[in-house]
Amino acid sequence: MKKLVLTGDLARSAAKAAIDSAPLGWVMRLGEPVKKREQEEKYHAMIGDIAKQDTKRGYDAEVWKRLLCAAYVRVARENAAAEGKPDPFLGRGMILPNLEGDGFVQIGVATSDFTVRQAAEFIEHLYDFGAAQEPPVVWKKP
Repeated sequence: MKKLVLTGDLARSAAKAAIDSAPLGWVMRLGEPVKKREQEEKYHAMIGDIAKQDTKRGYDAEVWKRLLCAAYVRVARENAAAEGKPDPFLGRGMILPNLEGDGFVQIGVATSDFTVRQAAEFIEHLYDFGAAQEPPVVWKKP
């Protein structure tokens, strides 16, 4: 699979040429860039700081990651709705009745699917969350 990043007019022309020369039936995907490794390392470190300083709940970093991600998704959806934009997590981040009708299934949003913009927003969400704690979260130095 060939990956082409649109960095300017030359790259845009190359993308158009690739589309024009592609065999019928091929698939083209166009989307926002996926998160960077540095962003992933940053938010995992921040979640670790939150988990280590959590004296009330005793949750580990994985539980915190799920809780914080769900909170971020809720805020991102509210912000998108307020701006008249589509749901950025459409079809994800829901709790649905199971097929048997006797329980529920969580359809989560995975941080691994974040775009660069979403990862940056998530990091800001973590900063806001940490500042609102009593006492505030102390972030370790990178």
